[in-house]
Amino acid sequence: MNITIEHFFDPATSTLTYLVYDPSTHDAIVIDPVLDFDPASGRTSTETVAKVEERIRARELKLHFSLETHAHADHLSGAQYLRRVFGAQVAIAAQIRAVQEAFKPIFDLPASFPTDGSQFDRLLADGETLRAGSLSIEVIATPGHTPACVSYKLGDAVFTGDALFVDDSGTGRADFPGGDARALYQSVHGRLYALPVETRVFVGHDYQPNGRALAVQTTIGSARRSNVQLSQETTLEGYVKRRADRDRTLGAPRLLLPSIQVNIDAGRLPKADKDGRRFLRLPLNHGTSTRDDGSVA
Repeated sequence: MNITIEHFFDPATSTLTYLVYDPSTHDAIVIDPVLDFDPASGRTSTETVAKVEERIRARELKLHFSLETHAHADHLSGAQYLRRVFGAQVAIAAQIRAVQEAFKPIFDLPASFPTDGSQFDRLLADGETLRAGSLSIEVIATPGHTPACVSYKLGDAVFTGDALFVDDSGTGRADFPGGDARALYQSVHGRLYALPVETRVFVGHDYQPNGRALAVQTTIGSARRSNVQLSQETTLEGYVKRRADRDRTLGAPRLLLPSIQVNIDAGRLPKADKDGRRFLRLPLNHGTSTRDDGSVA
């Protein structure tokens, strides 16, 4: 399978979006598109995803799918924009149902909010092969960061989302609801590291530690040797402890609350009221009882 891979980097969220296509047939997919959101003003914009649109049009591609590696906690999905403009179906792992069930009460979503994944056009199973014209996409379940994380393999390239980053950045965190460091270890060590060593790994984020230049890919062989958090030699217990110690130092992602409630609804914004206004929900002090004055009861 002959594919071309182009990346788009959103510096506001350190997110990498990928446009993958067959240059001979022009069949294409997009992985993890971004919708811009300014939390200070409450305004969305399509500047980032429009760059992807521009490239699709310039290459005269046929976009079949927007593939989500998981329900992101750090950016809003731009999948609905690509669905409207190109008719691209939105696909995610079938385990998104567990994420919807976990977050529905947190956001006090209405009883009518479905938790069966029906907001998405396609729910994908582990081991499934998804066809997008001439493109063949293998779905690999890689839970741990969230229960619904998957990686997408096309030929000698695998797109790992937040499961595995470039070598100096380790792996995704595992402390969100439904996160599980043991599961993440098995996903990386047991599944991704079982791929051929020459497999190219395209990551979902690059946080550019120490100010280094942007890095979008590594290889399975390099990760097995050199990943700072989870190499081939890392033990399960050692990783679980190191991941837990690291996660305790991390704050919530800046766009956690808006991102999750939009992304578990397949990237749709909340429904407009009779005046065309849309409102996000902001849970306060989740898990604690709070007085009117803001103190913990």
